[in-house]
Amino acid sequence: MAIINTWSISNMQHTASDGGVFSVCWDMISKSDCDNAYTASDGGRLRCEYDASSSSYIPYADLTENIVLGWIYNSLVKDEETAQEAKARIENERTVKVQNQIDAAATTASGVPW
Repeated sequence: MAIINTWSISNMQHTASDGGVFSVCWDMISKSDCDNAYTASDGGRLRCEYDASSSSYIPYADLTENIVLGWIYNSLVKDEETAQEAKARIENERTVKVQNQIDAAATTASGVPW
């Protein structure tokens, strides 16, 4: 049995005149691939500031999900972590929660004795 981690962007708000993104809603779901589909999730809203005159500026129309997910990973960094370490930390925390659900289910039963 595997636990699959899926990151996604559910919505973005941007300024129509220059395509600058100022808000990103994101989700991360950890899900077991078994029939019971145990899950744990995280998510939130990233508020962005942008400078349309900056050489690193990317307008809304040119963004990809991978670029925006990079913003999310960077926003989750704690202390001296890299963005990839922050991503891995969140995935590990949710994977542990799913595994705990699986382990608990393996030691319990339901039904009636007749």
